[in-house]
Order: sequence, then structure tokens, then C-alpha cells
Amino acid sequence: MLHCLHLLYIASPALPIGGFAWSHGLAQAIEAKWVRDEATLRDWLATVLQYGLGRADLPLLLRAYQAASERNAEDFSRWNSLIFAGRESAELWLEEREIGQAIKRLLLAQRLMPAWLDAKEEWGHVAAFALLAAQLEGADAAGNGGMAASVAAAYAWSWLENQIAAATKCMPLGQNAAQAIALRLLEDIPPLVATAGVLPDDEIGASLHGLAIASSRHEELHSRMFRS
Repeated sequence: MLHCLHLLYIASPALPIGGFAWSHGLAQAIEAKWVRDEATLRDWLATVLQYGLGRADLPLLLRAYQAASERNAEDFSRWNSLIFAGRESAELWLEEREIGQAIKRLLLAQRLMPAWLDAKEEWGHVAAFALLAAQLEGADAAGNGGMAASVAAAYAWSWLENQIAAATKCMPLGQNAAQAIALRLLEDIPPLVATAGVLPDDEIGASLHGLAIASSRHEELHSRMFRS
């Protein structure tokens, strides 16, 4: 039961890491009319979830979580570097960094910062999320594939929930319609996590051209509600 409560804690929008301030390129996609209704929003989110999170964020999170559980600083740093390398725009890179740094401040404030890691290193959102989960679970989490999968699913849900919230602020989208999209896309998360767990290292990576373009154009948006 405590494990479930930890997952609810790290996936909660109330966690003070500022995720609500970022739209991950979605605000610009809505401005450009690429996303304009329920159907196009669902398609956009499903695509980013499958080919973005599923091919990069989730496999790297699983590896970072394993490294954190095993207290392997070298591997943790390597996966963290790959996470930053995969962000295709300045805003996506900044989003990764700023949320990661917010999680680091939380770790320090709650005395959860591990001594085996260099606290001066900048961690991205994915790696810091994995580290927070591992620290809450304790050393006995090492090698527990089922627990790691739950952490990855919590990360994916957290991302999806934030995207749905951003969409409701930027376009005409009722709460019932928003929740219908969320419930539909929840079904995609377990198989994506399972695939991420067996994806070979040399196949990790994503290239979502539409997302990269939307994110790059967002910094010139005339009226900005979000930071990305």
C-alpha cells in the first residue's frame, strides 16, 4: 500500500515542481490549429505518448531508476545526459532542466538527497523523477521490475494529466471531453511501459518533427500562457 501512496505522491499535480507552467509544445500546436478539436488533440497526445515518451522518456526513466536503485552514479549520470541530448528545442531542454532542478530542491528539502550522487550535477525531469521514486522506495527496490514499471506508468500519467490540463486552458474543451481523452489514452500506457522495458539501448530515441517545430515557434508566440 505504501508503494501505491508513493506513486500517487510523485505523480500528483500538487507536487511543487512547476509542471503546470509548461505545455510541452501543445500551446503552439493549438495556436497553429494543428490541434483544434477533441479528435486532433487525442491524435496529438497519442502520437507524442507512443513515439516520444514510449521511445525515449520511458526507457531512459527505467534505466535511471535501476541505476538509482543500485546506487550506480556513473550509469545514472549517463542516462541523464542522454535525456538532455534528446530534447529538440531550447524550450524543451529548459523544461527538462527546470523541472529536474525543482525535484532536486524537493529532495534536498525533504532530506532525501543520496550521498552517492554529486548534488552539483544538473538532472533532468526524467532522471530526477526516477531518483525521487527510488529514494522513496528505498534500497530494496533494486532489480524490482514490477516496481520500476509502476514508476514509469506514474510518470506517463503525470505527463498526460498535465497535457490535458494545458489543453483545457488553450482551447474549447469541456471537462467531460477532457476526461474521456485521458481515460482512452490511459489504456496505451501499460503496453508502452512494457515495450520500453525491453527496448535495446541502441534503439532509444525519438524524433517528433511536429513537436520540435511547435516548441521552437512557441518562444515567438504573441501571447504566452505557458513556458514551453
